[in-house]
Order: sequence, then structure tokens, then C-alpha cells
Amino acid sequence: MKSRETLIRLKRFQVDEKRRKVAQIEIMIAEFERIAGDLEREIKSEQDRAGIHDPAHFAYPTYAKAAMQRRENLQHSAADLKLQLEDAKGALAEAFEEMKKVELLDERDQMRERADEDAREQSELEQSELMRSA
Repeated sequence: MKSRETLIRLKRFQVDEKRRKVAQIEIMIAEFERIAGDLEREIKSEQDRAGIHDPAHFAYPTYAKAAMQRRENLQHSAADLKLQLEDAKGALAEAFEEMKKVELLDERDQMRERADEDAREQSELEQSELMRSA
């Protein structure tokens, strides 16, 4: 029974770790998207200030080009993280199912033990009743 309790604790720990990983990835995606949005506003502002909106123009602001590259990098990173997030969510669901299976087995064993104990007690009561009536 002790090993089953240890296994349940291990499975719960694994589920918690996978939940933390999912949460971390979600936070990173949100942060990358926020920064990309900030960069988008900065690019527009720089373009408006310079009066040039065509990145191919020879006088296009260097800062706007650099900000565009950084924004694209962040967007690619966010897209990669979204793929990782799907994998992490799948791993979390799998770990959760494993944990539930172990918990159900433990619950079933406990119910069986209680039923055996109840049957034993009932048998003892019946024997003591027979002894008293005899």
C-alpha cells in the first residue's frame, strides 16, 4: 500500500510540473506578443515621424527596420512556443490520465479492503451470536 501512495504522490507531482510548464509557455507567448505589439506601434510612430512607410525606400528609418526584424523574430518565437504549448498540453493531459488511473486503482483497492473488513466483522458478529445462543 505504501508503494501505491508513493506512486500517487509521484503522479501528482508530475501533473503539477506539467501544469507549471504549460503556464510558463503561455506567459512567454503573451509576453512575446505584447512586445511585438509595442514594436509595431514604435515602427508606425517612426514611419510617421520620417514620413516614409516603404521599407524598400532608401531613406527608410534604420530603427524601424531593426524594430521590424525584432518583431518578426518575436512572432516566429511565439509561433514556435505555440507548437511547444500544444505538446505540453498533450503531455499534461496524458500525465493527468495516468494519475487518475492510479488514484482509481487505489480507491478500488481501499473499497475492496473495506468490504473484506466489513465481511470479517460480520462473520465475527455472527460467530459470537452463535456462541451466545449455544
